[in-house]
Amino acid sequence: MKIVLFDYGNVVSLPQDPEDVARMAGGDPGFEDRYWEVRLDFDRGSLDPAAYWSHVYGRPIGGAELDAVVALDAASWSRPNEETVAIIDELAGVGVPMALLSNMPVSIAESIDTLPFMRPIGPRFYSGRMGLVKPEPEIFHETVAWLGAAPGDLVFVDDRPENVAAAERAGLAAVHFRDAAALREDLKRLLA
Repeated sequence: MKIVLFDYGNVVSLPQDPEDVARMAGGDPGFEDRYWEVRLDFDRGSLDPAAYWSHVYGRPIGGAELDAVVALDAASWSRPNEETVAIIDELAGVGVPMALLSNMPVSIAESIDTLPFMRPIGPRFYSGRMGLVKPEPEIFHETVAWLGAAPGDLVFVDDRPENVAAAERAGLAAVHFRDAAALREDLKRLLA
């Protein structure tokens, strides 16, 4: 049986709400550039939250201030894409196994794991726990090995074309997520 391997951000979750980003930015016009500048290092676990957020804000961040911005960041990624969640619930209802592979720091993963809409998806592979990030081929190889499946038994769903291409190079079937309606049709074809 095929396993559907979902990405999280912009697939299972909605994109960050601009109001959430504005709260974190506090009026700093360069915030978003710095937020993404070293995000893959944060996602990989090469930077801990204090080092990452100190880079983003350009000054040392710690204590209650660090806790507050980590909570804001987690909340910004916590809004479900209800249309994708409906597909997940449909797949769960017919017994299709699902897993998650996401570029995500541990501090965010801990929050995401508690969200009710995530219950049907498991196991969950987070880059921050693996020390690897998509689109590196090793992250796909390790995920496949842990699942004990052949690469061709996985259908990977991601919104980033470079991650889809990397998954295909690793032998997985892959879907470039554009919207839930297209995903439903792609999955019908690939899971048949």
